[in-house]
Amino acid sequence: MLRLLVASAHIPAATGAGPGVHVSARFRGVPRSTRVVPAERNPTWNEVRVRVIEGHQLQGDDIKPVVTVLIGEHRFRTRIRAGNNPYYNEVFSQHFHQTPIQLAAVPIHIQVLNSRAVRAEATIGAFKLDVGTIYNAPGRRLSWKWLSLQHPRRPEAGSCGYLRVSLAVLRAGETAAEPEEPAGSKEVEANLLQPSPLTPCVATLQLHVYRAEDLPQEEPTRSHLPSVLPAGGKRGFVAAAVRASFAGRTLPPVCDAIELAIVSGSHAKVLGTATLHLSQISSAGAELQGGVSGFLPCFGPSFLPFYGPRLDPARTPSTPSDTRVAYRGRVLLELSTHTRSPDGRQQDTIASEDVARVQRLLPRRRRFGLCGVFYSATMLAPAPELLRFELSIGNYGDTGDPTCRPAASTTPHGHPLFDGNRYHYLPWYDAKPVVAVTSIWEDAGHRWDAVNLLQNMAQRLVSTHGVALPVLEAQIPKTPLDVELRAARLHLLRLMAAAATTSPPHGGWAALLPQAEAWLGRVAALAAEPQAGVPDVLLWLLSGPRRVACARVPAHCLVFSPRGRAACGRLCGRTQTLFLGASGHIHAQLRVRLWLGRVAESRDLPRCLEGTLHIYAETYENQTKLLGKWSGRGLPGRPGFSDITGKAGLPRHRIRPPKGWRWDGPWAVEPQRRLLLDAEANLGEVLEEVYENESRQPGGDWGPAAVANTDAAGAAVPPKEEVACPQGWHVTDSWRVDMAGAVDEAGWEYGASTAPGSPPLAWHPAEKTYHTHRRRRWLRTRRREPGTQGQEQDVATFLQLCLEHPHPLPVPPSPACLVSPQHSPEAPAADEAWEYATLWGCRFHLRPRAGDLCRRRCWHRRMVPSQPPSVAPLFLLEGSPGTEVAVPEGEQPASGAGGRGRLQQPMPLILCTFQRPSYFQLRCYLFQALELAPHGTKTTADPIAHVSFVHVSQSTRVLARTLDPRWDQALLFHRVLLYGDPRGVRDEPPAVVVEVFDKEGEEGALAQLSTPPWRDGTFSVPLGIRPLLRLVALEVLAWGLRGLRGRSPLPVRAPSLEVQCGGQVLRTPPIADLAANPNFPINAFLLPLVRAWGRGGGSIPGGVAGGTRGDGEVCPQHLPAEEEYVPPLRLRVLDTQGFGYRPELGQACVRGLGRFCCQPHGGGQPHGPGAPLASLGPATAWDRIAQAAEREEEDEDEGDWWSKFYAAMGDTAKSHRGTHRDSLKVYSCELEAVPEFEGLQDFCQTFPLYQPGGPLGAGEDPVPVGEFKGLFRLYPLPEDPGVPPPPRHFQELPPSQPQQCLVRVYIVRAFDLSPRDRNGLCDPYVRVSLGAKTLGQRDQYVPNTVEPVFGRMFEVTGTIPLDKDLRVSLLDYDLLPPDQEIGSTTIDLENRLLSRFRAHCGLPRLYRTAGPGRWRDQLSPSRALEHFARTQGLPAPEFSADGTAVTFGCSTFLLSHFESGPPAHRHPGAPRERLALHVLRACHLVPEHLETRTLYNSTQPGLEQGKVQMWVDVFPASLGPPGPPVDITPRKPQRYELRCVVWNTRDVDLRDTNVAGQRMSDIYVTGWLDGLEEQRQRTDVHYRSLQGDGSFNWRFVFPFEYLAAERLCVLPRKEHFWSLDETVQKLPPKLILQVWDNDMFTADDFLGVLELELSRLPQPARRPEDCALTPRASRWPWQGARGPPHLSLFRQKQVKGWWPCTVQEGGKRRLSGKLELSLELLKAKEAEERPAGKGREEPNMYPALQPPLRPEGSFLWLQAPLRSLRYGLWRRHRCRIVLGLALLLLLALILTFIYAAPVSAAPPPRSIPLPAPRAPPELSSLPPAGLLGHEAGEPSPRLASFQRCKQALIWGHPQGTRTLGVGSTKGLPPPQSHLFNKTGLK
Repeated sequence: MLRLLVASAHIPAATGAGPGVHVSARFRGVPRSTRVVPAERNPTWNEVRVRVIEGHQLQGDDIKPVVTVLIGEHRFRTRIRAGNNPYYNEVFSQHFHQTPIQLAAVPIHIQVLNSRAVRAEATIGAFKLDVGTIYNAPGRRLSWKWLSLQHPRRPEAGSCGYLRVSLAVLRAGETAAEPEEPAGSKEVEANLLQPSPLTPCVATLQLHVYRAEDLPQEEPTRSHLPSVLPAGGKRGFVAAAVRASFAGRTLPPVCDAIELAIVSGSHAKVLGTATLHLSQISSAGAELQGGVSGFLPCFGPSFLPFYGPRLDPARTPSTPSDTRVAYRGRVLLELSTHTRSPDGRQQDTIASEDVARVQRLLPRRRRFGLCGVFYSATMLAPAPELLRFELSIGNYGDTGDPTCRPAASTTPHGHPLFDGNRYHYLPWYDAKPVVAVTSIWEDAGHRWDAVNLLQNMAQRLVSTHGVALPVLEAQIPKTPLDVELRAARLHLLRLMAAAATTSPPHGGWAALLPQAEAWLGRVAALAAEPQAGVPDVLLWLLSGPRRVACARVPAHCLVFSPRGRAACGRLCGRTQTLFLGASGHIHAQLRVRLWLGRVAESRDLPRCLEGTLHIYAETYENQTKLLGKWSGRGLPGRPGFSDITGKAGLPRHRIRPPKGWRWDGPWAVEPQRRLLLDAEANLGEVLEEVYENESRQPGGDWGPAAVANTDAAGAAVPPKEEVACPQGWHVTDSWRVDMAGAVDEAGWEYGASTAPGSPPLAWHPAEKTYHTHRRRRWLRTRRREPGTQGQEQDVATFLQLCLEHPHPLPVPPSPACLVSPQHSPEAPAADEAWEYATLWGCRFHLRPRAGDLCRRRCWHRRMVPSQPPSVAPLFLLEGSPGTEVAVPEGEQPASGAGGRGRLQQPMPLILCTFQRPSYFQLRCYLFQALELAPHGTKTTADPIAHVSFVHVSQSTRVLARTLDPRWDQALLFHRVLLYGDPRGVRDEPPAVVVEVFDKEGEEGALAQLSTPPWRDGTFSVPLGIRPLLRLVALEVLAWGLRGLRGRSPLPVRAPSLEVQCGGQVLRTPPIADLAANPNFPINAFLLPLVRAWGRGGGSIPGGVAGGTRGDGEVCPQHLPAEEEYVPPLRLRVLDTQGFGYRPELGQACVRGLGRFCCQPHGGGQPHGPGAPLASLGPATAWDRIAQAAEREEEDEDEGDWWSKFYAAMGDTAKSHRGTHRDSLKVYSCELEAVPEFEGLQDFCQTFPLYQPGGPLGAGEDPVPVGEFKGLFRLYPLPEDPGVPPPPRHFQELPPSQPQQCLVRVYIVRAFDLSPRDRNGLCDPYVRVSLGAKTLGQRDQYVPNTVEPVFGRMFEVTGTIPLDKDLRVSLLDYDLLPPDQEIGSTTIDLENRLLSRFRAHCGLPRLYRTAGPGRWRDQLSPSRALEHFARTQGLPAPEFSADGTAVTFGCSTFLLSHFESGPPAHRHPGAPRERLALHVLRACHLVPEHLETRTLYNSTQPGLEQGKVQMWVDVFPASLGPPGPPVDITPRKPQRYELRCVVWNTRDVDLRDTNVAGQRMSDIYVTGWLDGLEEQRQRTDVHYRSLQGDGSFNWRFVFPFEYLAAERLCVLPRKEHFWSLDETVQKLPPKLILQVWDNDMFTADDFLGVLELELSRLPQPARRPEDCALTPRASRWPWQGARGPPHLSLFRQKQVKGWWPCTVQEGGKRRLSGKLELSLELLKAKEAEERPAGKGREEPNMYPALQPPLRPEGSFLWLQAPLRSLRYGLWRRHRCRIVLGLALLLLLALILTFIYAAPVSAAPPPRSIPLPAPRAPPELSSLPPAGLLGHEAGEPSPRLASFQRCKQALIWGHPQGTRTLGVGSTKGLPPPQSHLFNKTGLK
C-alpha cells in the first residue's frame, strides 16, 4: 500500500494558479532479489522451460491428478495420471522477447488438480514463483527440485504433497541439455523449494512533501518576444506539483527505485526528476554478514535535489542526450514505513506540529564557499563567439538565474587558439582564471564525513577504521535513516578492526583477493548518503549565450573537512581532468582544481592553491571613429564604458570596491593579449588572399571599384603589393590568381548589386551585360621560418610571458599583475593600449589597420581586503554584486543596458598567477589498431590517430585503405608547459586522449582508445616497448565460394577473392562460372609479404599465386609473437562486371590467427587423423584387444538396429542380448562439435561473408551474403636468409570439380521439442531438403508428442558442392495448412566429403557380409584403407597372402591383435577385410554413429527448439553403387491377450456391519491394465462375506499390444472425444486388481489393491497361508529354495497362485487380503484358436468356469428380506432364539397366573362343605369333546389341568384357603374371572 501525505502550503505557484499537487507512486528498476540480472536495454530472445517430472504424496483417495503450468499468460497442462505418486516427464516451454528486467518479473504458477473432482474442489496444491528466481540460480537452472505444494485457500494446512520439476531460463545460443539426476535428489528435504508466503505483510509507505526551493522560473510563451517581468524585475515561478512514481505492493520491493518528478501546467510538463533508491534507504539485513538487522525504507526529513533539461535562450535543450543535467530545484521530503493496518487514506494534509518537528530536525544552515582554478581548457572546437566556463552549485553561480545575486562564477571570455594540429585551446598560460561562489545550505558535514571516510577506504583498500570510528561515534544522528546507517557503519568498522588484527591468510593472493573483494563490497554497500540535500556542482561551457556542454561533480567529492584528509572528498583540492560532453561527443577537456567547504573554515584555502591570487576590477572604454576622429560619445550600438561583451557599465571613476575591500594602486590600462592572439598562431603555413574588385556602369568599361581590394567578407584590405610578410615568416611563391571554382579563364566572377554601393549577393562565372561588379582572388603562401624559438615561444613572446629558457628572450619580463606604470592614466600609451576592430562584434587586434572604425581599451585596478580576513578573501566579494547605481542626468545608457536607468557594478576578476612553468616531455608510442569499423557504406578507411595532451596535439601518418593500421610510430611532445607543482603533476597527471579518425572527411572517431603500446614514425621505439616480432609465412588455401548473392539485381558474374594481411593484398583468379563450379581454378597461394619495419617501406601490389602443386619462394613478414597483437585477415569478394566495374559483394574478418599457426614440416598435410599411426604398434593395438575380446560364447539370433541403438543408450532392457559386440556410438552433439574431429574442417573451413558497410546499429545483426571455403597456415621461418624455406603445406589436394552423390538421411527420433499446440504437445513430421529437392509428406506425422520416434530413411541425389547444404526440418502438422516449423538444422555435406576423418560413412565395429549389420559402404575395408593412405600421403598398405597381417604406416598389424579367436558373429567376411576394418578404426576415423543435432527456428534466433538424432551417409557416384540401406523402421508391437481368472479371496478386510452386529463385506474385484482404464472389468458381488472369503470363478480378458524388445505396452488412444489423432503411450505391462466392498446407497469402500507387472511378476504362493507381503522362508530345510522371486509371464505363459492385496495406511503398506488368480498370456493367433469369454460368458472354455459355490446367505438382502433374516439370524442364533422364546413363554405364564389369582379385602369366609361338582350350564351345552378334543365320557386332560391350576391358585391365596363350588363363580374376583376367560374355558 502507498500513503502520501502532502503539505501544499509551501509549494509556490504563479498568479492565478492554485497549489495543485498530484502524487502517484511506482517502483522502477531491477528486483533486489535478482540483482544479478544484467541491465540490458535491448530485448533478447529467451526461453522459459518447465519440466514436470513426477508427484509424490499428493493428498486424496483414488485421485487422477493433472498439472497445469501458467508461464506468464500462456497455460499448459499435462496428461491425466492416476494415483498419489504420478509420473509425467513432460516439458513445457514459452519464448519471450523481452529485456532481462522484464523477463525477471514474469510469473510462473504451477497447480495440481484432481480431474475427478468438481471444479471448486479440484485444487490439490499450488506453487508460485517468478522467472527472476530461476534467473538468479546458478546456471539459470533449478534442476531436479521438489516443490512443496500448498492449498491456495488453506495455506495454514501445510504441505499438500510434492511435485518434482526442473526449471531453466535459456538465452539465445544456450543448450537445453538437462543435467543428469544427481545422487540423493530423491530426498525431498534436501532438494525442497518452499513457497513464498501467499499473504504478505501489509506495509504502509508514507511520503511527506513539505516544501520546494529553487524551482525554475516561468518560461516566456514566445522565444522571440521579451518576457513581461513583474514588479521588481523578476519572473514569476511556475505552478509546480510533485509526482511520485511507485510500482510494487510488497516488501522487500520488486524494484529498487522510487521516481519523483516536479511537474507544471495542465499537461504535467516535467521540470525535474529525482530518484530514491531502496537499496540506499532500506536494508533487508543481508548487506552485512553477521551485521545488524535490516530496516524498512525511511528517508529524511531532508531536501532532495531534482535535475532536468534546461533550455538555452534559443529555446533548445542544452544537452539533448542527457535529460537530467541541470539543477531544477529541491524538495523537502520525509519517507517512513510502518506495518500497522492502513486507514484507507491516500492523501492528507500535514499537521502543523509535524511541520514544526521537521524544522527542528533540519541541520543548521551555513555559508559554503565553492572555488575553482582552471588550469587548461583544450580539445575545443573553433567557435566564432567568445568562450567561457561557468561554475555553479544549485542556482548559486548560475548566470541565467536572476533570483540569486551575481557572483564571480565565470571565467573571463576568450578566443580559442589553434593548437597547430586539430583542436583549439584557451591560452591562459601563467594567469589561471579563478571563480568563487558562495551559497547557503544545510550543514551536512557529519554525513559527508562518513561517506568520504568509507569511500576513501574502499578506493585504497586500506582500513582507516582508526580515523573513521571516532568520527562516527561522535556523530549525533538526526533522522531515523541516520540512526540506521550509523549503526550499520559502526558495526562494519568494528568488524574490519577485528579482522585487521588477525593474521593474513596462508593461501597468498588467491585467498587474500576474495576476502578483499568481500570487504570492498560491504564498504561500498554503505558508502552512499541520500540525505545530503546539497545539489551537485555543475561546470558549463558557454559560447556566447549558448550552453554547449556540461559536467556534473557530486558535492561530497569536493567537500573539505577539518577532521583530516581521509574525511575530505577524493577530489577536494586536487587537480582533475573533466570531459565536458553533450549528445555523446566531447566538447572540451578541462583541467581544474575545485574546493568546497564552509566559509568559516576556508582560511587555509589560498595555501591549497599553487599560485598567487589577484583580484581586479575591470571595465572597457569604447570609442568610434567618426569623420576621421576617435570619439567616445554618442556611440551607435555601444556605450562609452562596458564589459567585454558590450553590456553597459560604469565609468572607471564611479566603480567602487566591495564592502570591506580597498583599492591597491591606481587604474591601469593593459591590452588583453590573450584575446588579441592572431588566428595564425601555431600555424606552420598560411594561405593569404586578396580580392581585386572592379565595377562599371551598364554598358561601360571595367575599372577599379570604390574599394579596390577586400577580403572574402567585403572588408577593405591593403593592395596585395602592400601586404607585408610578418616577421618570422617567408613567402614561398608569388601572388597568383585562383583559377579553381566557378570563374572564367581570367579568374573573374561577376555579379550585379541590388543597391548603389552595395556588393552583389551572388557571383557567376559568365559575364552578362547587366553585371556591374566583378572580382578575382589572388593567393600566395607563406610559411613560418624555422628558428631557435618555436611556435610556443612566439605565443609566449606576444603574451610577454616569463619562461625558463637557455637563452633569454628579447622581451621585458611581465609581472604577474597586469598593472604597468607606463600605462597609467597620467600617461597612457595611445598606440599600445588600444585594441582595434573593423566593426563592433569583430575580432580585435593590437595594431591599427586601415579600415578600423572601432577601438577599445581595458582598465584594471587591483583590490585587496581592508583588514586581514579570517576566511579566504575571494569569498568576501558579495558586496559588489547586485549593487545598482543610477545613471546621471545627461548620460544615456545604450539600448539593452537594462532600460530602466540602473547600472551594476562590474564583477571582479580573479586570477591565480604562476611565476615559472615546468617543462615535461611526453612520448607516445603508437604501434597498431585492430578491427576498426568504417563509416557508412565504406568498407575501408584511411586511419589517422590524434593524440591530445593539454594544449598540444599531434597526429600519426595516414595509412591508406586499411582497418588494421600499423603505424609503428612514436610521437614526441617536447617542452610541454605545465604550471603548478611538479609533484602534483606526478600525482595527478593530465589525461592523454587518443582518437582514431578516418582521414577522408574525418567524419568522426572510429574508435576511442586508451593508451596501448604504440610504435614507429620518425623515431624508433625502444625494444622493451615494441612487441616481440617474428618472421612468419602465410599460405592460403582458397577452395571456393558458396551461396554468394549479389547486391544489385544483376547476377554474380565472375567473383574473385582478395586477402589482406599487414597491408599486403592477394587477389585470386576469378571463378569463370559460379553456377557450374563455385571453386577457384587455382587453390593454393602464397601471400607476398615484405618486411614491415623499414622506414617508408612500401608494399608489393597484387599477389603471386602458386598452383596446386607449384613451388614458390616464401615471402616472409614480421608479425607480433603475442596473439592479441596479430592483425586479422580481411577477406573481400569482388565481382567482375562490364566496363571494369568491380563491386564488392561481401567481406569477412578472420580473427584469432593463432588457431592457424603450425610448425613447418617436411611434406604432407598438417596434423590429421593419420598422425597417430606412426606410433601405433602391436603394443598400442593390444590396448584395444581387451575391449574387443569380450564376447559371448553362445550364438544367438542377431538383433535389429534398434537393439544396437538401445544398447548404445545404456537401456539394456530394450536391447537384444549380445548386441554389445556390434556397438553404435551415440554423440550428444553434432558431429561437427565432437572435439576429436576438429569440426570436420580439417581440410577447409567455412568463413561467412557479410554485406559490406559501416558498423551496424544497436541490436542489429550483420547480413550474410555467402560463404568462403578455405584454410590458412601460419608458421615461423628461420631468421637466416641462407636457410631454404620449408616445403609448402597445401600440396595433395582432391579434385575441385563437382561430383554427383547419393545421400541417405536416417532420422531416428527427436526429443525436447518445443510444443506448438495448446496441450503442450505437437504433431511433428520430417522434411528433408537438398538443393531444389524436398522429401517428406505431411501426412506422415507422429501425433501428440514432443518425443517422436520416426525411424525413417530419405534417399536423395545431389551435386556437391552445388547442393552442399542438407536441411532437415521438423514441422508441426495442422489441420489447415500452412504448418508451423518447429525447427531445422543444416548439414554441410561438402565438409563431410572432404574431411580426412572419413565422415561421409561411419565405420562399423564388425564387418558383415549379410544380415542387419551388412557392410554398406561403396569401398570394401581394404580398398578404403588404400584410399585413406593415398589421401594422407602414406605408402599403400601391404597385406599378407592369407590376409591376417598388414603393414601400414611403418607398423605391422596382425588379426590376432584384434581377434582372440574365430568371430562369434554371423557372416564375418574375409580376414583381409576384417583386419583392414580394425586398422581403419584404429586411425580415429568417424565410427558408425548417431549424432544429436539441435534444432533452431529463424523466428526465434539462438533459442533451442529441440534435438533430433540422425546420421547421414554420402556416397559419391564415382566410387560405385553403395550397399543396402539400414532398416531403422520402428518396432511393431505384437498383440497379446491376457486372461485373468479370479478364483477366490481370503482374509479380505471387513468394512460393514450387518443387523446382527457382525463384520462383513460384499466383495467384488475390478481389474484393468495400466493405461487402459477404459477397459476396466469387474466380477460379480460375493455378498455377505463374514470371514473375508469370496468365490468368483470370473474371467477377465484384456487384449493389448506389447513390444517385446522394449518390454512396454503400446497404448494408442484419443485423449478426448474431439481429438483427431491417437496419442501413443508406452507403459510397462501392469495388471491392476482392486478389491472393493459393494454398498447400495453410499460410495463403495476400497479394500485393497494388487499391482502385477507382467514382465516381472512376483512368485505366487501355493497356499493362502503362505501368502504375505514378503515371501516366507520354508520351515523345512529339505524343501530348498522356492525359485526366483520374480518371473516373466511372457516366458512362462501361465501361472496360478495366491498374491497379497495391500492398502496404504500411515505411509506404510498393510496386508488387506489375498487373491487366488490364474494368469494366462496368449498371442493374438493363439487367442483366436482358443477363444474364451469374459466372466462366465460363452465361449466358456479354457478353462470352463462353473458358478462359484457360495454360502446360501450370499445374496442381496433387498431381493428376499425374510430370507435374509433366516440366514442372518436363525442359522447363527437359533439356539439363542429358541431359548429366548421359551423364557418369554414361561414369563408370560407366570404373569398370567399372578394376574388371575383372586385378590379380596373381605373377611375370611366360613368353612362350608362344597356340593358335588356339576357342569355349568355353558359347559353342559357344549359337545362332550368340543372343547377338550376327547370323546364323551373320557376325562379331559385340559380340564384336569385347569382344575389343578385352579386348586393351586386357591392354595396360594394370601387370605387362606376356602372352598368354592365348581359351578359357582360368585366368589371369584374379576381378574381371576378374566384369567379364566383367557384360558378359553369360558
